[in-house]
Amino acid sequence: MKILIIEDEKQLVKSMAQFLRQESYVCEVAYTASEANEKILLFDYDCILLDISLPDGNGLKILEKLRENHKADGVIMITAKGSFDDRIAGLNLGADDYLPKPFYLPELSARISAVIRRKRFDGNNKISFHEIEVDLLGKTVSVSGKGIELTRKEYDLLIFLIANKNRVVSKNAIAEHLSGDDAELMDKFDFIYSHIKNLKKKLTESGCEDYIKTIYGLGYKFTA
Repeated sequence: MKILIIEDEKQLVKSMAQFLRQESYVCEVAYTASEANEKILLFDYDCILLDISLPDGNGLKILEKLRENHKADGVIMITAKGSFDDRIAGLNLGADDYLPKPFYLPELSARISAVIRRKRFDGNNKISFHEIEVDLLGKTVSVSGKGIELTRKEYDLLIFLIANKNRVVSKNAIAEHLSGDDAELMDKFDFIYSHIKNLKKKLTESGCEDYIKTIYGLGYKFTA
């Protein structure tokens, strides 16, 4: 799952990004409104952590632009304690949640998880596709009731494919989802082929049908 942190307090960003990466999220950062506006127009995120007070603009304007462009990214506002008006304005603009500073990082992670479940999986803690079941809280995967071991990238790839089931997803979209900004530095998609191959192998060896279809020249489709 891919997160965008829009926050100008660098020490706070460092703490948030370090904690969330340990929780298996891919994190990107924007320290200014101008950086944030560029990123939200170019990329999609599972959840955006949006500071309302930025050095070159108001975070509410970013949220407004996000919704004007019909982007469905989840948004959690990070607000100063007591900023009641900002919270109301943000929720009216389509924010999914808010978190006043200071906050505990485990609470931030729990709120991110809740927003993603609501936005992507209708609020469910578990998702299934035929014989595949994924526990989003426990981050475990089973096939026909038997657990299988996936790497972090394989797990993220499976979730991404299930969230986009029956739709073609490009190699670029997969690369950005799994690697964030680092995807721009990669000239080839060998790592995508490797993760797809390994995930397919682990699923089929556990008795699962092969749902990952290669759509030549376009990407992949997760479909029965």
